[in-house]
Amino acid sequence: MAAAALALCLTLGACGGDGGGAAPSSSSLGWGLTHTQYSAESGDPAAMETARQALSHRSLPQTQHIMGWGADNPEPSPGHYDFAVLDARIDLIRRTGGTPVITLCCAPDWMKGGRPGDTDWSRDALETAPSPEHFDDFAALAATIAKRYPDVRHFIVWNEFKGFFDDTKKRWNYEGYTDLYNRVFRTLKRINSENVVGGPYVNMDSFGPGRTTYESPLRGPWGSVDRRVLDAFDYWNTHKAGADFVVVDGSSYTHDDEMLPDRFRAVDKFTAVGRWVRARTSVPLWWAEYYVEPGADGDADRWSESLRVAVQAAGMIAMIEGGATTGFYWNPQQRGAACAGCLWRSTELTDGTGGEALPMLELIRRFDTEFPPGTHYRTVDVTGSEAPRVRVLGDGEATLAVNTLDRAVRVEIDGRAVDLGRYQVLWQRN
Repeated sequence: MAAAALALCLTLGACGGDGGGAAPSSSSLGWGLTHTQYSAESGDPAAMETARQALSHRSLPQTQHIMGWGADNPEPSPGHYDFAVLDARIDLIRRTGGTPVITLCCAPDWMKGGRPGDTDWSRDALETAPSPEHFDDFAALAATIAKRYPDVRHFIVWNEFKGFFDDTKKRWNYEGYTDLYNRVFRTLKRINSENVVGGPYVNMDSFGPGRTTYESPLRGPWGSVDRRVLDAFDYWNTHKAGADFVVVDGSSYTHDDEMLPDRFRAVDKFTAVGRWVRARTSVPLWWAEYYVEPGADGDADRWSESLRVAVQAAGMIAMIEGGATTGFYWNPQQRGAACAGCLWRSTELTDGTGGEALPMLELIRRFDTEFPPGTHYRTVDVTGSEAPRVRVLGDGEATLAVNTLDRAVRVEIDGRAVDLGRYQVLWQRN
């Protein structure tokens, strides 16, 4: 772990397409964020401007779903559209200089058995997949969206196989998802051959060591990835119409919220998953979501922000070691003053602090600056008794070191003595 044997020495992101012709050179985007329920397009005007300036500090890839997670129903009834909120989100990404990515999920109610004009925002309803007889309607909606935002070139098809679990077979309905994906892929390519499209956005769920539940060969001290997920990926990868990138998501902790062997070494799962995927495809690897803190939605304040940032940094290193070139931080933005893991202070605050950048945004901006796609990584030499507990990543210009211990340590990095505070994330120019 200390030497971070990055035999990667890859020009990551220079890979060609897989089945759909050569992928555009922009198939790798770097490190950015996903806009969720609350973002910076509403609130106190001064706070919104502060947040926009924070986002503009570094051009980041930013993704937005077409329905849910801040966006209204884009087509409440057939042929009748409502893009007001989606317009505002895409405009926010444009105004902050980001690279816009659209996640094509979820589907209007009438495409999944609901009554035209109605929208059920319950989680079960939102996460229902369109019925097969409406796959072409969903592809048509994707085409309408692509035409509405002609500057958007990057599209992720669906999210985590939502609604595609077969309760009878107790496995994912990967045939159904692949059918939907192929129709959307072909439609978007007909709209513009330069559109960059990928999937399958599967959740690489895992169970702890010793569990035989859907165990698979993709395993380590962190656990074993659910075999049904790997089967779904393999089916899609074999039968897809094409892809300019592959996208997955997942957590470093297990299905039962276990962080094994500990919270810092659990992120090695990201490396193992990445290498498994990269062995099966030549296109760039994206992480649409990645989580290192179990229960963050309900009890996120139990971790200090310094610990949260340190584990996050270790996770991003692990993803790069697995061959990833693009990752999106799922921004848990909230309206209140307390917002663990958020990227900026709420734009609803009127006390002069609204919209200010928080440590997680600073980490992502710096990570994207120092390690963009195409980076040639090198082996970083770390020595000393505590070297195994320091995670590192470096190229010819910068080195990142993360102290995984709750106390200060001293190590040598490339022959230089370095003191690291508890959970410190340290950047050095070479």
